[in-house]
Amino acid sequence: MSLLSRMMARVGRPFTGGLAWAWSVYDLGYETIRGMLTFRYSRRQFIEQCYEIGNRSLLFITFALGILGLISIYQIGHQVERILPDFSMMGAAFINVMIREFGPTITALMIATRVGSGIAAEIGSMVVTEQVDALRMCNADPVRYLVVPRTAASTLMMVLLSAYGIAVATLVGMLVAKEAYGVHYQTFLNLQLVGLDDVVIGLLKAIAYGVSIPIVAAHSGLNTEGGSEGVGWATTRAVVNTSFVVIVLDFILSAFGYLVA
Repeated sequence: MSLLSRMMARVGRPFTGGLAWAWSVYDLGYETIRGMLTFRYSRRQFIEQCYEIGNRSLLFITFALGILGLISIYQIGHQVERILPDFSMMGAAFINVMIREFGPTITALMIATRVGSGIAAEIGSMVVTEQVDALRMCNADPVRYLVVPRTAASTLMMVLLSAYGIAVATLVGMLVAKEAYGVHYQTFLNLQLVGLDDVVIGLLKAIAYGVSIPIVAAHSGLNTEGGSEGVGWATTRAVVNTSFVVIVLDFILSAFGYLVA
């Protein structure tokens, strides 16, 4: 084989592998969304997953978004102070960015690391211990039994957690703006720059993230091979893949929002 052929093989192998992975995730996503729309999943599992994904992420989201609000206001205030010491629109710009961009996206990245890894580890453990095969032998669809309830719960909780994270970041930012730059609370809570399109884009992002994270994580878990080492690799792949998908979706939806707005 010539040098050029070897180089082309090295370039083509990851590309074809990526296409195969994307198609496999799409296939799993199609089955999952169809199961969600027909409501053919356990309500008890749905409630349990809502608690696991939502309630147990509250402290994590509170700290992450609170620190984000603190750092962002300090950065914005420092730059405004150097250029034009007028802080009247600080809150309006901050709230706009949080609703449209940082709120849902940073929340999704936090959920991808905590929930995505957990889903992959749980399903991967079931695969290596042949519990998934047992479900198939009992004529139970593993996708509808394992993936659909988690995806439905993640979609709902992602929207609620994004709204909660935006509220936490805004509250912390408001307190920092008051103490550090003397911005009054009413001046900071300015929704002048927030339009309906910003709310819609933020909501679409939260829903897209909520659907994609458990599907991608479950895909890693269902394709686990080997024993405990395979579960570890599946967990690692889930974190990387879900974070990558969140970033790609953020780019696509942001571009869509700016084009249609």
